[in-house]
Amino acid sequence: MIAGGRPVAGDDPIRRFSRWLAQARRRQVPLAEAMALATVGRNRRVSVRFVLLKQVDHRGFVFFTDIRSAKGQELARSPRAAAAFYWDRTGRQVRIEGPVEQVAPEEADAYWRTRPRQSQMAASASRQSAQLESRAALLDSVAALRVRFRGRAIARPGYWTGFRIVPASIEFWTRAAYRLHRRELFVRRRGTWEKTLLQP
Repeated sequence: MIAGGRPVAGDDPIRRFSRWLAQARRRQVPLAEAMALATVGRNRRVSVRFVLLKQVDHRGFVFFTDIRSAKGQELARSPRAAAAFYWDRTGRQVRIEGPVEQVAPEEADAYWRTRPRQSQMAASASRQSAQLESRAALLDSVAALRVRFRGRAIARPGYWTGFRIVPASIEFWTRAAYRLHRRELFVRRRGTWEKTLLQP
């Protein structure tokens, strides 16, 4: 059922998103997991940047970052976000909005262990979004860490973790001729997804 915001049977938006993402990857969309992430900063100013989706399941959409970064500080003050994916080769777009929560430390540790060692060093050496004295200073920090952790595993810094967007709404957009695009909006109400169609 799609009209009047009625509950939807057999049409799970998380499963649909996963199918769309898999199809985009099969079509070799460059960085199909890249999503534009919008957060609210001081004085209600909105900022946006691209991050990489690393996990998605019924709990939400997960990305990882330095909590001291601009987006980390903005999410601490205002824990809500919007995200958008666009895959031109498949003619599809997905928009997500909802509250944001930090993932459990065990989840962050598990993902940290999958990262390339050089990426672990980069995350450990950088204070993301802070002013940088020089590029050379950053590279010196990485070199020092390379010596410090030679032959040893690099522990996840406490300031590096994941955030999960818990979707309150998910919109699916499909390109159509003459700009008569198809738009389907899912809104979660009392644990049930309700679906409506939107004008293009």
